[in-house]
Amino acid sequence: MEEVTRHFIDANQPLIRLAVALLLGSLIGIERGWVAREQKSGERIAGIRTHALVGLLGGLAALLSTTVSAWAFPLVFLAVAGIALVAWRARLAEAEDYSITGLVGLLLTFCFGAVAVEVDPALATACAVATAVILDNKREIHGLLYKLQAHELDAGLKLLVISAVMLPLLPDRAMGPGGALNPYEIWWMVVLIAAVSFVGYFAIRVGGAEKGILFTGLFAGLSSSTALTLHFARQSRLAPGLSPMLAAGILIACGTMFPRILLYAAVISPGLIPALLLPITLMGLTLYLPALYLWRRHRGDGAVQRPTSGQNPLELRTALFFGALLAVIMLLGEWLRGALGDAGIYLLATTSGIADVDAITLSLTRMSLDAIAPDTAVLGIILAAATNNLVKAGLAGAFGTRRTAWRVGVPMLASLAIGLAVAWLA
Repeated sequence: MEEVTRHFIDANQPLIRLAVALLLGSLIGIERGWVAREQKSGERIAGIRTHALVGLLGGLAALLSTTVSAWAFPLVFLAVAGIALVAWRARLAEAEDYSITGLVGLLLTFCFGAVAVEVDPALATACAVATAVILDNKREIHGLLYKLQAHELDAGLKLLVISAVMLPLLPDRAMGPGGALNPYEIWWMVVLIAAVSFVGYFAIRVGGAEKGILFTGLFAGLSSSTALTLHFARQSRLAPGLSPMLAAGILIACGTMFPRILLYAAVISPGLIPALLLPITLMGLTLYLPALYLWRRHRGDGAVQRPTSGQNPLELRTALFFGALLAVIMLLGEWLRGALGDAGIYLLATTSGIADVDAITLSLTRMSLDAIAPDTAVLGIILAAATNNLVKAGLAGAFGTRRTAWRVGVPMLASLAIGLAVAWLA
């Protein structure tokens, strides 16, 4: 039976692909027809029937180009474009609508039909569905533009510069002392940090303060848990009654660092995940569980404004700083590894964790691929994370109330002890 079915499909491939082209045209035509459903018959330039036929025509033109003449497809495409332009020009005389979105959609429908027949039906289907979604969400897309601020657009463009422009230009080979530096991989790590911060910023921006301190602390941990710690610690002095909720926010933000570490490891060195999973999960839970307890018990105490982790979601200067820091840490790691062995790596991890955990985490995960043992990388990452959270606990004690210091400090110490114990025993 399977052989018969396969033979039938193979023998009727052109017909099946033409049917796909017709259906894809109908899909876009349904969306276009629904938008113009209030218009009378004949007033619509292109509705469901026109788009369905144009999709089928694109498939036939592609088929003719391979069986009759290579000129068939471009000539038919130009004919469809010319007819569409004449129709849009005639419509413009009656209604001053200068949008060419419908025209572009019609020409894309023709191309999707051709792709379905001669390239890949799955690719044509994905493109047609994406086109229909874009056409259907005109109001939402325009609404996002009105909400987007200038510095956010600037940040998005900078992220594209460092990822889509600069990254492909960098050499992907080992350089420097001991081959410790790979420009491509270092910059790729910079892009990874920038992307996480960018996503975290917009998660806070979209969610808003009304979602509560739980949501705010969780997503602020993606961008700047240190900034949130300082802000919430100061808030606890201004509003002592809210200190339990503020402490919960600090713990949530600091706990979010641990899933972030697992993300970095999964992307860069998946082999570290089995050794990292248990200690990192336990360290995160040691912070999350007290935070959830505080939040559930005190969430009716009042509202807290969301923290501000900086006006710009991403600054190129910050990305360059991370690149330089990563290079320095990797050079120091290579030197300390040769001079002191594993002890040098642990010393570097502890001192680096005072200022930042991302750079040393990315460096150690990269080094675990060829320079250091996975166990050494795991223990170094845990040391850096524990040190970093202890520093933030100190900030909470220095800038916040005594109760805030206790509520943050005790889970931090427990997290450190559990993480080191599990990593050491493992």
